[in-house]
Amino acid sequence: MDVGLPAPTLFPGGVGNTFGSKGNFDSLFHDVTTKLFDVLPDGVTFYPGHGANSTIGAERPSLPEWRERGW
Repeated sequence: MDVGLPAPTLFPGGVGNTFGSKGNFDSLFHDVTTKLFDVLPDGVTFYPGHGANSTIGAERPSLPEWRERGW
């Protein structure tokens, strides 16, 4: 399923590298939230380019933490 996001975008524990840019983080976080977390059910597994696989449901509770820390 192509959701129109660049790779690498989503990893267990956060979004991809935004190189310390608040603007990059805000844009990527918005896209991940609206194109993945707002539309996919919790049981959907994602496979990052490296590291462990995870599910939307396992990561969903961490969205406020990701937003707060900004990476």
